[in-house]
Amino acid sequence: MAASAISRRRLLKAAGVGGLALGAGSVLAACGGGSSSGTSAGALTELSVQLSWIKNYEFVGEYLATEKGYYRAAGFTGVNLLAGGTSTTAESIVLSGKATVGLSSPPITAAAITSANAPLKIIGATYQKNPFAIASLADKTPIRTVADLVGKRIGVQAGGNQTLFEALLKANGIDTSQVQMVGVQYDQSPLKNGSVDGFMTYVINDFKLRLQGYDPVILAFTDSGLPFTAETFTVRQDTITKDRDALKRFLVAEVKGWTDAIKDPATAVDYTVNKYGADQKLDYHDQYGSAVEIAEKLIVTADTNANGLFTITDQVIASDLKSLAAMGYQVNAEQLYDLSLITEVYQEHPELKAPITPPTDANPPKAGR
Repeated sequence: MAASAISRRRLLKAAGVGGLALGAGSVLAACGGGSSSGTSAGALTELSVQLSWIKNYEFVGEYLATEKGYYRAAGFTGVNLLAGGTSTTAESIVLSGKATVGLSSPPITAAAITSANAPLKIIGATYQKNPFAIASLADKTPIRTVADLVGKRIGVQAGGNQTLFEALLKANGIDTSQVQMVGVQYDQSPLKNGSVDGFMTYVINDFKLRLQGYDPVILAFTDSGLPFTAETFTVRQDTITKDRDALKRFLVAEVKGWTDAIKDPATAVDYTVNKYGADQKLDYHDQYGSAVEIAEKLIVTADTNANGLFTITDQVIASDLKSLAAMGYQVNAEQLYDLSLITEVYQEHPELKAPITPPTDANPPKAGR
């Protein structure tokens, strides 16, 4: 499948959440890869990050890195966070030079590499687990295991999400003829009204369903034979070559921003609702609960507490590559990743490696916000 045919939104933004890697959001455009701006090696002071989706809870770390001056302290005079959408991929934006960094995921980056030999590398991962899931309702037709998918009507969005769902079936030895795929959009109404038994979504959408009075059952892809990282930082190879130090400084600011956002989601979500996503009319309760859940379920793990945020272990890389192979993308670790930068960041700043304990209560600390 050509990279242009894979919508980041479709691959990871099922049911109103993010794009492939599906999540959302990225940073600055003016200095694409360091080369289009005409800067010399090590002189990159402005950059853009292409986010994978709209400016919502998925990018709270970037918001706090901006608001607390971490980008500025890292030597950047400007960092522009570019909202994502459904029409293009972060990879295409990065390759065009309109963004320095793109938030994406291994399937989309691998598609660009295998179909067009794109000179891209993943230099870290915010999500250690992908957020894709099948949601069902406990009082209707609960789908608790992959085997429960057989004979069921499953709402799946066209494009990337369908590719991922079929890969989930393949990884578990289920033929597509054994499941009735129903074309849906991102509104979960078909699940609520019983038109489908299951609905492709994000693992954290259980919180939104509960807020609406439903009792959801969530079948996570990552626990069902199709694990891979997401919200990965994708850059051009020539940016690594020419502006390695700038990328490392960027990662330092990102680690600080995300550490603060995980520890203090209330402040991060205030900025999300009232500033960065103000035009989206976001619900504070929903955004707060979602921010807490992504930290607890997808970002903070025993590995990140031992090695630092954004690091990816050899075992996780092996899982990524196995899942990519199930999707038809034959790439090796050297083609897809360059984790030497994040490794050097923690070697040079060991204080950033402190373990993080995210809140577990998805309800905001203050009522009525």
